[in-house]
Amino acid sequence: MIGRPRTRLSRVLDDLGGVLLEPVAGVRRRGARLDHVVIHDPLDTAPGQGPDATAPDPLGTGVAHAVVLCVGVRAPDDLVRLLRAYGGRDATALVVRQPVEATPEVVRAAEASGVALLGLAAGASWAQLAAMLRSVLAEEDLGDASPQTLDGRPAGDLFAVANAVAALLDAPVTIEDRASRVLAFSGRQDEADQPRARTILGRQVPEHFTRRLEANGVFERLYRERGPVYVDPRSQDFEMGMPRVAVAVRAGDEILGSVWAAVPGPLGAERAQSLVDAAKVVALHMLRLRAGADVERRLRADLVSTVLEGGTAAPEALARLGLLGRPLVVLAMGVADPPGVTTPEEDVSRTAGRQRLTDALATHLSTVQPRSAVALLGDVAYGIVPLPGGRPEGVARALRLASAFLERTGRGTRAAAIGIGPPAEDGAGVRRSREDADRALRVLLTAGRGRRVATSEDVHIDALLLELSDLAAARGDRPTAAIARLLDHDARHSSRLVHTLRCWLDAFGDVPAAAERAHVHPNTFRYRLRRLAEVAGLDLTDPDQRFAAMLQLRLLPAPEGTPEV
Repeated sequence: MIGRPRTRLSRVLDDLGGVLLEPVAGVRRRGARLDHVVIHDPLDTAPGQGPDATAPDPLGTGVAHAVVLCVGVRAPDDLVRLLRAYGGRDATALVVRQPVEATPEVVRAAEASGVALLGLAAGASWAQLAAMLRSVLAEEDLGDASPQTLDGRPAGDLFAVANAVAALLDAPVTIEDRASRVLAFSGRQDEADQPRARTILGRQVPEHFTRRLEANGVFERLYRERGPVYVDPRSQDFEMGMPRVAVAVRAGDEILGSVWAAVPGPLGAERAQSLVDAAKVVALHMLRLRAGADVERRLRADLVSTVLEGGTAAPEALARLGLLGRPLVVLAMGVADPPGVTTPEEDVSRTAGRQRLTDALATHLSTVQPRSAVALLGDVAYGIVPLPGGRPEGVARALRLASAFLERTGRGTRAAAIGIGPPAEDGAGVRRSREDADRALRVLLTAGRGRRVATSEDVHIDALLLELSDLAAARGDRPTAAIARLLDHDARHSSRLVHTLRCWLDAFGDVPAAAERAHVHPNTFRYRLRRLAEVAGLDLTDPDQRFAAMLQLRLLPAPEGTPEV
């Protein structure tokens, strides 16, 4: 729900400090509330910029209780201005790239504004930081006000578990999945070595480390033995400053992941047993996290579906998504499937691919436009996005977001397209926006002519033609009069009179241009034009007959591979 605090600044500093974030100035209010992450775009109209420092927030979502990622900002004068501007809007913290020049003016601005200034470590990406911050924001927007707990900690909160295990072992800890991706880590990572620091920064154990661990049989021992596995740096073929002790995280016979601690030496019997017991608690949290993700995904899909239907329940669903009272726009993303019959395995693979693409879109939108809601409904992924600024500016921003997403996701989205509906002010408007986004998406997937993103206005005529084609097909309508006679003649004589007419109409009656389209000499084209007029009984000088012919041809698929005569 809007306004419910997810966490506090102290939690972020405890979990991410020492490796990712370093306090620079104004960190006295460690208990300050922190609700969400906002990206500051220095090329956009920033708060406090221009003559009116109280101008509307260009992000359109507010920055109260937010941690603001100030990408590309480093100059002390800019920091002072942003600290004052965001302080006036109750932001909790600003993050800038290290090194940060903490001039007296910067320090005074941070203290006066009440906004903590934090530095992002060199080598860490903004995307990594945003993902980690959202992992730390433990309270779910869609969850119960009294979340379930396991072992006295919020269910699925792996960061809290990692810190608890670190306290038991008196050593920095990471929790990793089967692919050696870091799911959570404890504090005190600065006490470990450089390989651990690189692992935390990348949220992934470096590939050459995992290859050597596999070659030395470490993972085989880890997954075979029930107790901790000690990894001596002297036995490895890569630089590792401190020994490691690891234990597999199991749920029955299933290996969920592992817990790794950087230790000064082998563990005693008591601490080894503590690590084994802790792994069982980690398993419960990992299972709860996996189940919770599935439940949350279904719940969010239900809420998004309810909003898009636009019925009486839409306002309540909008409120639960935190979108009530905001101007919105609907994005519809689909993927063009290759033609032909598919196997059940291919269907499963495509469904999984659509879900991965949907998750990627959700991450992209939530990073640049907080409160966006995304869900996969059938074969289409829908995004409900809050609009910043005015309506034209908001739609233009939605176009940029959609285009940037398809460009950044690369090869996996070459067959994907995104249709964008018009702005909406309420539940009924969201339903209309969804319908228009669907129309735009259909045009892009069937007759996009290379386009991958479009608004409903961009493809309005193409959408009308597709709907007219649907109506004709539903009624069983077939071409009549002149076009019917031409189709019959082409079928009986293997001619291309219909193609000739298409070329002439597409060239607005320009014979040389039409002949070039048809790849014939202009005199040959003129002969064919006279011939088709005779066969069809078509008066090409009559605008009504030309329009009727053009419309019928647009509703027919263009013939391919027919030989010239």
